[in-house]
This record gives sequence, C-alpha cells and structure tokens, in this order.
Amino acid sequence: MIYLMELWESIRDFLATGGDVLYVVMGALFLMWVLMIERYWFLAGVFPKIKRDIIASWDAREDTTSWYAHKIRDAWISEADEKLTARILLIKTCVAICPLIGLLGTVTGMISVFEIMAVQGTGNPRLMASGISMATIPTMAGMVAALSGMFFATRLEARVKRAKHQLIDSLPHH
Repeated sequence: MIYLMELWESIRDFLATGGDVLYVVMGALFLMWVLMIERYWFLAGVFPKIKRDIIASWDAREDTTSWYAHKIRDAWISEADEKLTARILLIKTCVAICPLIGLLGTVTGMISVFEIMAVQGTGNPRLMASGISMATIPTMAGMVAALSGMFFATRLEARVKRAKHQLIDSLPHH
C-alpha cells in the first residue's frame, strides 16, 4: 500500500512539474490504450466466434460456385473486415496526436518562461528552470506515449490483417 502511495506521489509530482498539458497527454494515452485493449480483446475473444459463424454459414450453403454465392461471400468478408478494423483509425489518430499535445506543452512552457523573464528579469534561474521543465517534460511525455502506442498499434494492425486473410482462406470458392 505504501508503494502505491509513493507511486501516486511521484506521478503527481511529475504532472505538477510538466504542467497542465500533461493531463491532456495522459487522457489521450488512456483513450489510446483503452481502444487498443478493446481491439485485442475483440480479436482474441469475439472475432473467433464471428469467424466460426461465417464459416459455418458458408459450409451450410449448397451453392458456393455461382456469382451470387461469391457476392454473398464477399459481403460476409467485408462485414467481418469492417468489424475487425473498427476504431483502428482512432487509435492511429491518438498515436499521432500525442506528440502534438507534447509540443503544445512546449509552447505553453516557453510562454511561462518568457512571462517570468518579463516580470522577474533573467536574475532568477530557479523560476526559469521550472518553466523550461514545463516546456520539455510534456514533449518527452508525448513522444513516449506515441512510441508505445505506435509499436502496439502496428502489431494490432498486423493481427487484424492476418485475421482477415485467415477468414478469406477459410472460405474456399470453387
């Protein structure tokens, strides 16, 4: 329990050092990971049942060679692909937006440095250092968030493509 309290305290100190923009980075990161976890859960738990149902429906058809049968097969594959790729674009958008939010933190941190310089002059380096850390920490946090998301989003996209191709291979057309 003490470990969790110390962890929370260090996170709170980090957020205070980096400024309010870190809350936005944290929100985008949280949204991105919730969406990715949901997609991984869908691929592992929900899609196999959808795939089995489509394969069973295809195998139950007597006609698998006509033009109409191929169009039905294509429609089922398209519907499955739509379910598989749902929210992938939103995940990629979250990955792309994290560094931009970090850059927003850089701008707001530099504005606070300039405000301190205008009011206090350049004689107080401690105040300037807090503004500079407010400028650099959000950038770093946004880049780290984007890197973690990029790696897993790319792997997720590869798994989605593989699942679609496995479905296509499971529906032979004669």
